[in-house]
Amino acid sequence: MAKKVLVAMLALFLLFALSACSDEKPGIETVKEGKFTVGFDKDFPPMGFVGDDGEYTGFDLELAAEVAKRLELELVLQPISWDAKDFELESKNIDCVWNGFTMNGREDLYTWTEPYMANRQVFVVRADAGISTLADLAGKVVAVQTESSAEAALKDKPDLVDSFADLIIVPDYLTALMDLEAGAVDAVAMDEVVANYQLEKKSVNFVILSETLAEEEYGVGFLLGNEKLRDMVQEKLEEMAADGTLARISEAWFGKDVTTIGK
Repeated sequence: MAKKVLVAMLALFLLFALSACSDEKPGIETVKEGKFTVGFDKDFPPMGFVGDDGEYTGFDLELAAEVAKRLELELVLQPISWDAKDFELESKNIDCVWNGFTMNGREDLYTWTEPYMANRQVFVVRADAGISTLADLAGKVVAVQTESSAEAALKDKPDLVDSFADLIIVPDYLTALMDLEAGAVDAVAMDEVVANYQLEKKSVNFVILSETLAEEEYGVGFLLGNEKLRDMVQEKLEEMAADGTLARISEAWFGKDVTTIGK
């Protein structure tokens, strides 16, 4: 009798153990168990930055928060130096780079989601500088963020760069724009989405040249080969596009839907 009771108890234990295992979320492997760690540039508004309340905020970070919630993972926002993003991924300090990350020219360097937003590289100048075309940049001092897509785009246009008086490499866009406002540089090469946000939110006498430097797309970049986590994030982004969440978040930040998934 005692043996039968023991067998029954063992059977119940195994049943509960199997049930518990079935409730787990198999296959979500991240650098920190149960967490989704997103690397971002904290000086890149409106995609990722420090808000007036001292908290990290931004369009991309809000998208990442929604994806993490749907994956039932805790979101960890990890500010990184933009020129150290590869080290952060390879060292498994972060799961992905999600912060206005240009795919073009980097297609084989990372495992990417599908593009979720289009962007252009442009030049920002002071409105009273008498600069209206790329040709007008000849003899001018231009600033660009290190390791940025704008810097990469300039490398593809050596004749244009050779016409500059100087090309200054700065650590972030905010520094470049402060230098522009102070008259230390004549133009800043940068992402249009960031430039538009700065012009709308701050009372600065800047304009964006109509001639563009390059057209590109944003994606979420994972360590090369990490298709499993990429696929899970992509699935949630597609869900968010289908149920209107992407459009809602985009309209809150940009006043319109600028996302491209499902379109």
